[in-house]
Amino acid sequence: MCGIIGYIGDRPAAEVIVRGLRRLEYRGYDSVGVVTAENGRLYIKKGAGKIDEVVERLNLLDMPGKRGLGHTRWATHGVPNDTNAHPHGDCTGRIALVHNGIIENFIELKEELTKKGHTFESDTDSEVIAHLIEEELKSSGSFEEALRKALLKLKGSFALGIVYTEEPDRLYFVRNESPLVLGIGEGETFGASDIPAFLEYTNRVVFLDDMEYAIVTKDSWVVKNLKTGEEVEKDVKTVNWTLEMAEKAGFPHFMLKEIFEQPRVLRDAIHGNAKVIGDVAREIADYEKIFIVAMGTSYHAGLVGKYLFQRLAKKIPIVEDASEFRYEFEDLIDENSLVIAITQSGETADTLAAMKLAKRRGAKVLAIVNVVGSMATRIADLTLYTHAGPEIGVAATKTYTTQLAVLTMLAIELARTLGTADEEHLRELEEGLRRLPDVVENVLSSSEPLKELAENLKDRPNFFYIGRGIGVPTALEGALKLKEISYIHAEGLSAGELKHGPLALIEEGVPVVAIAPRGKTFDKMVSNIEEAKARGAYVIALGDSERLREISDAFIEMPAVDELLSPIPYVVPLQLLAYHLAVLRGNDPDKPRNLAKSVTVE
Repeated sequence: MCGIIGYIGDRPAAEVIVRGLRRLEYRGYDSVGVVTAENGRLYIKKGAGKIDEVVERLNLLDMPGKRGLGHTRWATHGVPNDTNAHPHGDCTGRIALVHNGIIENFIELKEELTKKGHTFESDTDSEVIAHLIEEELKSSGSFEEALRKALLKLKGSFALGIVYTEEPDRLYFVRNESPLVLGIGEGETFGASDIPAFLEYTNRVVFLDDMEYAIVTKDSWVVKNLKTGEEVEKDVKTVNWTLEMAEKAGFPHFMLKEIFEQPRVLRDAIHGNAKVIGDVAREIADYEKIFIVAMGTSYHAGLVGKYLFQRLAKKIPIVEDASEFRYEFEDLIDENSLVIAITQSGETADTLAAMKLAKRRGAKVLAIVNVVGSMATRIADLTLYTHAGPEIGVAATKTYTTQLAVLTMLAIELARTLGTADEEHLRELEEGLRRLPDVVENVLSSSEPLKELAENLKDRPNFFYIGRGIGVPTALEGALKLKEISYIHAEGLSAGELKHGPLALIEEGVPVVAIAPRGKTFDKMVSNIEEAKARGAYVIALGDSERLREISDAFIEMPAVDELLSPIPYVVPLQLLAYHLAVLRGNDPDKPRNLAKSVTVE
């Protein structure tokens, strides 16, 4: 998730921008860059590395000018290096911009612009935008008109800061599905991804909405609709946050912030893979020996992938802990094998070891990764990115649901390639997947009762999470979240396993969380819930059937979605329940004891 800061005023712009970039470090980044403008010229300095390293190496603080833009890059297209760092410019040297988001159609646009004589320096999708504006400027009456015409050709998400040498008194900021907020000071104006970037200078802010752009000078600002060019009335709001609060966008913890970011990052995951998923599916379609390797939450994503591949593509993957894979499957891997490795960081030691083994044995390796340029991407033959942005909280939330989105897209395309599922059903699943960000938004907006539920349950020493079929991984993930941050013992299992032993542990008041979307095994799931209820369990049921309300002690009503899509929205209340229980028990959910974000040792 890139960080943007822009400034126009009477202070040295480079100093303000660098200070703002330091305030955005928590977002995660791999490279840094600044552009300033003075006397009709742009000054651009950028490089891979940490802010302090790049500032010292490139003397960023010596850059002239009192307006400019800064950027911390989290790579999505193109590896982290000096060339791919932002800002990016056009052929004339008059336009420079910084970008946060994903442009879905950048390849087509780049090809068109190349044919018209444009030359590109980087591998990024972002550079295309600068050249597109340059091209539109040739036939436009103003820079603003060219900007609008160019941006309306983009498909995907974008927050932008733009500077143009021929307009020495202004900057442009744009938002569509990526955050952008203005800071309104006295004789100075800011634009940034997050409020902390400028909070030391002003606490007066204007939030841009999707498909809006702002034209700012040091003393004025106006917001307009990108489609029509008409002015949009905006209120200036005052925020009473400390800097620490602001880094978390007003949330008390990063984990909660990241839970609420899921609608946006799900859109990014879907947009970011729309053009490549078909090619990957076709390349792996002929493999029959399929192994999915991962650890922790990523392993649970792999289990969901197993159900999706079985139900849609009629493939039967083996899902294995990466830590066990190389000891148990070494002699079974060969050139006819496909190994799908799922790792948020791309640096998980056990998963990397499994990937290296697979490569030595001649297998095809597909990595599903969040961090561009990580070791997993360098080992793999093929890579799909989850586009979740940096995740600060140790307990995975948004990185899990974006992994599920990518696996769902892959399973759909595999089924289409192989002809193993009804095309109408596949289209319905695709449409349902596109709606899931809004579904998750609705789940989050109605999540307040979970706090009260957590208050009721905070002293219970044991929890059980149960599901059937594709709901089993959700049960496992819900139990893991509870264990990780609340330190309550929890067990996730197939509901069908209850009567084969675990039912002996169910007694009066023991919470049993039941994941029960409508589907193939719904009636069986109801019977399992009733078994637990008969032994005194306190049943918390998630589903969209009124029948569940009748047999549960607490009913979490879920939106109706296809059973195969249910793992994404159904895990969200479980994340929130674990979060609230952790806080009520006095724990820091961002930093659970004994755990690290990325396990880089075996």
